[in-house]
Amino acid sequence: MFKKILIANRGEIAVRVIRTCREMGIATVAVYSEADRDCLHVALADEAVCIGPAPNQDSYLNIPNIMQAALNTGADAIHPGYGNLSEVAAFAENCDICGIKFIGPDASTIRSTQDKAAARKLMRQAGVPVIPGSDEVVQNDQDALQTASRLGYPVLIKAAMGGGGRGIRVAQNDQDLLSNLHLAQSEAQAAFGRGDVYIEKYLEQPRHVEFQVLADAHGNIIHLGERECSIQTNKHQKLLEESPCVGLGRRLRHHMGDAAVRAAKAVGYVNAGTVEFMVDAEGRFYFLEMNTRIQVEHPVTEMVTGLDLVKEQIRIAYGHKLGRGQRDVERRGHAIECRITAEDHTNRFLASGGTVDSLRLPGGPGVRVDTHLYPGYTIPPFYDALLAKLIVWAPTRAEAIARAARALGEFEITGLKTTIPFHREILANAYFRRGEIATNFLQHRMGLL
Repeated sequence: MFKKILIANRGEIAVRVIRTCREMGIATVAVYSEADRDCLHVALADEAVCIGPAPNQDSYLNIPNIMQAALNTGADAIHPGYGNLSEVAAFAENCDICGIKFIGPDASTIRSTQDKAAARKLMRQAGVPVIPGSDEVVQNDQDALQTASRLGYPVLIKAAMGGGGRGIRVAQNDQDLLSNLHLAQSEAQAAFGRGDVYIEKYLEQPRHVEFQVLADAHGNIIHLGERECSIQTNKHQKLLEESPCVGLGRRLRHHMGDAAVRAAKAVGYVNAGTVEFMVDAEGRFYFLEMNTRIQVEHPVTEMVTGLDLVKEQIRIAYGHKLGRGQRDVERRGHAIECRITAEDHTNRFLASGGTVDSLRLPGGPGVRVDTHLYPGYTIPPFYDALLAKLIVWAPTRAEAIARAARALGEFEITGLKTTIPFHREILANAYFRRGEIATNFLQHRMGLL
């Protein structure tokens, strides 16, 4: 097994990986920016190396500095977490060149899924349904207009690279299309270094459902069931996830799981990954994208399966077989995750910085909190607003909702605005409790955004 793993990330996910490594007897190296000197992951790791100034491009996206830290500390593997360099093919290539194992898929697999327009083609060839749309990136305004005319409005303009909801715009007519096309291209260029976009049919009130897959280097691929991710802002930022998805029947779940495995096989996938789908009101599902990393919402799958997905990632990267087939996967009960962020939901989710004056974490049966917070910690203004993830498990969805509501009532972070009150509103919403969920839930069912 690996002797030492460098975690090329920060905050909550770095803490999460360090904890699993410690249970496995693996030494850890934390990297941090000058602004993160006091972050919890730095204190918990066996070693810590400063990799640059606060801006992401100078630290957590600085491949030469991270590779040098790994070489200097003798790390034999790197875990990228999520975000930052986790889906950057050049980072995986650098690890390979330096003889350090990248805990994730190889560079060619990352590239084949990064370009979403190209991934659509690949999925279609593998027999995985895709949303009707353009087969190539948009070349010019006329190309965009012709594609939209063929599909019929409304349409979705999407960045071919990247994720996180950036470079995505909805167009209702020709004028809307042209103005939003240029905005999406600019956003994509700024966020991902490529302004390529493609166009697909906009689905009305779909569900966003993703399947967790695990694949080893010996040809074994399984899925661990689905996660419902439809509660999200109009910028496609997820707020709450749960498993299983209340809107999927047994037959649809089976077909989607098979499609997720086919998608992973089509790209020669190895390690943990996520295949994302959109499900329309008629129960038709379509491939959305594949994420070649651990997801923020992975704990809900862990809660219903009893598996440690980070441990599975590490074992697979070392060369172990999965040790289980599809029939061996057991899912029990219901899990819900609330993403607690430093944002003001009453003011268009404006970021809210500050110092954590006091912190009270909830507990009790079936309650888990993943966080890097502690009293006195000052939130750096340079990074993602995620503060903590509250995850609960219970035998039924109704009991999980009640448990999550109770835990949120105990959860207290003072010194800055958080989304804790907003999550309590979601859980109390009658539509949510009935499972009447779609990606426009906040707009249509809560009158927000």
